[in-house]
Amino acid sequence: MGRLSLLLAVVLMSCAISLVTSRYQARQLFIDYDRAQAQARDLDNDWRRLQLDRAELARNARVDRAAREDLKMIPIVPERTIYLNQPAPSGGVQ
Repeated sequence: MGRLSLLLAVVLMSCAISLVTSRYQARQLFIDYDRAQAQARDLDNDWRRLQLDRAELARNARVDRAAREDLKMIPIVPERTIYLNQPAPSGGVQ
């Protein structure tokens, strides 16, 4: 009877340790999952912010203002425009 009790005690302890280990692993996995979700939310927010920034940078008014102020460009005036015509090829192989 003593050996059986000892065997049952060892089996019970190993089951208890296994239960504690599996609970700990489950908690760790839940924490990792929660962190991954938070990171995914942060990345999604960053993506949306970058999309808004890109749309803002591509706006025509901003490009026009940058061309006028930073590059000192002026609007085209037909009287000051010079058109260059490319001569037609003369039938020879180029």
